[in-house]
Amino acid sequence: MFTAILSAFLVIGGMGLVLGLCLAIADHKLAVVKDEKLVQLEGIMPGANCGGCGFAGCSAYAEAVFKGEAEIGACAPGGAALAEKMGAIMGRSVSLTGEKMVAFVHCRGNAADTTVDFQYSGMADCNAAYLLQGGPNACKEGCLHLGSCMKVCPAGAIARDGEGFIKVDPDKCIGCRKCTSVCPTGAIRMIPASASHVVACNNHESGAKVRSKCKVACIGCRICENKFPSSGCHVERFLSTIDYAKDHSQLAEAASACPQKCIVER
Repeated sequence: MFTAILSAFLVIGGMGLVLGLCLAIADHKLAVVKDEKLVQLEGIMPGANCGGCGFAGCSAYAEAVFKGEAEIGACAPGGAALAEKMGAIMGRSVSLTGEKMVAFVHCRGNAADTTVDFQYSGMADCNAAYLLQGGPNACKEGCLHLGSCMKVCPAGAIARDGEGFIKVDPDKCIGCRKCTSVCPTGAIRMIPASASHVVACNNHESGAKVRSKCKVACIGCRICENKFPSSGCHVERFLSTIDYAKDHSQLAEAASACPQKCIVER
């Protein structure tokens, strides 16, 4: 009896040993050896996995660059420094002249300054609220203040301040644009990191209409554009925007003269 049990044990043990050796050999033979350049690319990626480059994550982007399927420089968190390193690994000359772009919430309307169409008590999500007639605010193009952008920001750069405003910390923002994608009203847009002033409004309605909805909205009066031609301001569809690529030396003066005070310092 004991001999039979011992024999069975030895047979099973021997089979396990053989199978283990076979698996080890197969693993060695079938192992995919990564190219050294790909390993180096993966090693310098920031690890944010924000998806701003258009790929599933940092490793996917690194592999796409290695295969020639993506351009170097698409990683906003890494910026010019990462692009230069990737170029060195791939043996390519890379020159990025574009300035870092950061997100900004183009709205400063709060409960004291804006009117509402109805009281919303549903899910604390901007997109959920927007499904109900564009949200509770009378202004359908402003911030809904429910923080969907805060939830998707991989850098923790978006927070609610003491007055309830949703604000982006430009020093923490990695420019991934996830917040701009999730904002249903389009109130979050990208601006140069060096911008001194911003038009904190996103409403395109005429002055007469927007005045009844928000006390601090742009009314399209064109004072910034006409009286301060070197402000970089341009009014289109009743909303002033700033072209930072143009001369904006008079921007601070335009902000001071703005009757709605919607051109704000950053």
